[in-house]
Amino acid sequence: MILVTGATGTVGRALVDQLVTAGAPVRALTRRPATAALPDAVDVVAGDLNDRASIAAALAGVDRVFLLSTGPQIPVHDANLLHEATRAEVTHVVKLSSARTADATATDPIPTWHRHGEESLRASGLDWTILAPLGFMANALHWANTIRDQNTVYAPYASGRIAAIDENDIAAVAATVLTTPGHHSQTYLLSGPEPLTPADMTATLADTLAKPLRFVEVDPATAHRTLLSHGVPPRMADAIMALRATATESFTSAIHPTVRELTGTAPNTFRQWATRHLADFG
Repeated sequence: MILVTGATGTVGRALVDQLVTAGAPVRALTRRPATAALPDAVDVVAGDLNDRASIAAALAGVDRVFLLSTGPQIPVHDANLLHEATRAEVTHVVKLSSARTADATATDPIPTWHRHGEESLRASGLDWTILAPLGFMANALHWANTIRDQNTVYAPYASGRIAAIDENDIAAVAATVLTTPGHHSQTYLLSGPEPLTPADMTATLADTLAKPLRFVEVDPATAHRTLLSHGVPPRMADAIMALRATATESFTSAIHPTVRELTGTAPNTFRQWATRHLADFG
């Protein structure tokens, strides 16, 4: 049995669907089972990574775990899950992390939070694998409202290029790692097939949606205020802006062959991702 945390999120849901298609037994941990809308084949259980008792119950009969945690509580959530996974004699934990944790100079919040989680994982005594994407194509969904209302994408750091990856490709790698041998004590850097600027992505979205879109660069302070106005907590808004600033580094534009090497299939382009998400922008 494979336990998937974050099972109703972008990557988690894609992984659940792929594991079900492959015939693997799947249990999904979610705070709100009644609204999870997961496939009938999935064992959906209530739980919270802040609550060790609920984690322990969810791990009954589980031998493999996909660990997806987000935000400032990553170190605590990861430690809670790993504590209970050790007690439950789980055989393998796959953690979704950040590619920047390996860079000691990356001291901004998100890689720092994940770095603590990775340290707990390596110290747990469990077999482990770390998946470390450079960036997520799904972050473009944050532009959906202004695309619908103003035919405009607003973003800072216009010169920054990120070889972002499709959530389906992250899920495909995770499914491979969870269901085949040979991945213990490995960290896999994950990228898409092309480094793109926000303007590049805007042009692709315009072509895919068949309507004109304009790209407007905004200064970081304005972008930060926008996050706060949308209800993002200040600590998380600071972390997001620090992460966005790294798009100007060469590290984020590197192409890694990991998806093809592990799955046998080339990673999706941003155009393929955008075509699949047309309804989200329309």
